[in-house]
Amino acid sequence: MTEHRGCVVGAGFFARNHLHAWRGLDGVRIEGVCDVDAGRAEAGAAIAGARSFTDMRTMLGELRPDFVDIVTPPNTHRELVELAAGLGCHVICQKPLAPDPADARAMVDACDEAGVRFMVHENFRFQTPMRAVRRVIDEGRIGNPSYARIQHRHHHDIFATQPRLRTEKRLAVMDVGVHLLDLARFFMGEVEDLHARMRSVGPGLAGEDSVVLSLGHAGEAATLIDISFASWRQPDPFPQTLVRIEGDRGTLELREDFHMRVSSGAGGEDFHVPPTIPAWGSAERAVVEESVVAIQRHWLECLNAGCGPETPGSDNLRVLELAVSAYRDAGR
Repeated sequence: MTEHRGCVVGAGFFARNHLHAWRGLDGVRIEGVCDVDAGRAEAGAAIAGARSFTDMRTMLGELRPDFVDIVTPPNTHRELVELAAGLGCHVICQKPLAPDPADARAMVDACDEAGVRFMVHENFRFQTPMRAVRRVIDEGRIGNPSYARIQHRHHHDIFATQPRLRTEKRLAVMDVGVHLLDLARFFMGEVEDLHARMRSVGPGLAGEDSVVLSLGHAGEAATLIDISFASWRQPDPFPQTLVRIEGDRGTLELREDFHMRVSSGAGGEDFHVPPTIPAWGSAERAVVEESVVAIQRHWLECLNAGCGPETPGSDNLRVLELAVSAYRDAGR
């Protein structure tokens, strides 16, 4: 088996999922972890069994990895992606791709010109329950989908582990909305029109934490994306995303605790589609943690096969365009 050599840039809260996932996968070795904070870099390197760095250029120059996994804030992505591509490294980049579509396009172009692969870490579509939803659609169990509702509503304190989110002027759409826009395209096809309503409910936030997006797809199909970080529910479903999709032959519902029901004129069937808890993970966050393992495994499979990933940077440009359009429409 080919062993791919990688480096991780960024060792903050979510990067720990990346590092643990890489450590548990076959066919890959993380050789360097970089963060501007030396303590975080050292802690991340300890997870991966790698060397720590505080400068990405130095790390890539010394180690010359096959790929770089970028897990840093969006405003840093363009510089880091262009640096990695210029040194011939394949690139994985966390979402959102960039604050501005022009920067995102420049990142895609840089990777194309360098002849390196470029994947965006849209891990929601790699969650076990979301793959199960897609299988039901592909099997024709509900017929031709005409309506979808994708909900991510909770009151979990996401700011305790990611305090920088309090100061983000573009919050919910750029944090989780890009994932849900990707899911809408994954389930229902390309988006042709979008309308948005946003507001800030929680105290002390610079950006929106309550969002409703109405999407139109080809053939008059529609999706409603519903996001809230300020919805009291007991038990709180975080970090689950709930889905309902109606077709001309039936309806699919992905409910709390990963229960899925498929209903039609012939009756209904119930399924349980929970994630597997990684050895390093927790029951509470397994749906997220396992999806990181799945998308990173997919990346290695693509490197081995010499093919492009399911979520390439070129395709993700459309997700970012939709997110930016949502802010533009809400501003009207």
